Amino acid sequence: MNHGPARIEINEVGPRDGLQIEKAMVPTDDKVAFVDALSDCGFARIEVTSFTSPKAIPALADAVDVMRRIRRRPGVIYTALVPNIRGLERALEAGTDEMNLVMSCSETHNRANLRMTRDQSFAELSQVLAAAGKAGAPCNVSLSTAFGCPFDGDVPADTVLDLAARLVDAGAAGITLCDTTGMAFPTQVATLCEQATKRLPDVALTVHLHNTRGMALANAIAAWQTGITRFDAAAGGLGGCPYAPGASGNVNTEELVHMFACMGVLTGVSLEPLLAIVRGLPTLVQRDLSNALLQAGPRLALHEPPAWLAERFPAVSA
Repeated sequence: MNHGPARIEINEVGPRDGLQIEKAMVPTDDKVAFVDALSDCGFARIEVTSFTSPKAIPALADAVDVMRRIRRRPGVIYTALVPNIRGLERALEAGTDEMNLVMSCSETHNRANLRMTRDQSFAELSQVLAAAGKAGAPCNVSLSTAFGCPFDGDVPADTVLDLAARLVDAGAAGITLCDTTGMAFPTQVATLCEQATKRLPDVALTVHLHNTRGMALANAIAAWQTGITRFDAAAGGLGGCPYAPGASGNVNTEELVHMFACMGVLTGVSLEPLLAIVRGLPTLVQRDLSNALLQAGPRLALHEPPAWLAERFPAVSA
């Protein structure tokens, strides 16, 4: 078996990528409490909210209030999605540590999701990157549909990598390769991650996975084996994409943490407090969530043997 890095970082995206698509409107106080609880778990980054137009994403209309009110834990980077210059201005005013910009690798998904062509998105993001650079604010760009588009099918690796390189040249400090609809499979993930690492050796690379077809954890291992150290994940598997038919939630943070812990890979995230947060998510989002890890417990969560064993197999005295 190929071995990857001894330590990885997890970017918890549930408060933004998870809550933005929920039908139930989560009160501001509850969002702040959600982020504060996550801050105590040991995450490297937490994506708190999105500074998009409230008309576009009404669920996150309170972005400024949430970002200003959260308790900042030393060592945690608090990020937010920023779509344009106005969003950048609002994010900076609210004290956001790092900006996350988004565009798609495929033309049809970009038009459906952002209402722009890829050329238009690139031009706008270039302006945001330039303005953020002047303000001293680091920016990551998340590339949607990097592993496949539900409208256009497979996206050539060269298309993904060429776009990533252009964005780095424009000022992006990091690039996230996003499996927006869960179309990725392990060998594909490994190949693209290897190519991205060679093409962009000095760029922080993150992998963003969805579990639509049950391959998210396998894809995470495939990325890790190529040297990837940064992963997006959402507590409870929250999330999805309204403009990506069939997309389910993000890879479950707790399952990712548990899996890497079993493998001896350090994440810095404490599983027990994270599981406590996940237990409360159905109340937060007002719907049931299926969670295999909560049902079964961690792999070494042992059980008392059946009482009848003592009668059937009595202890033998020395």
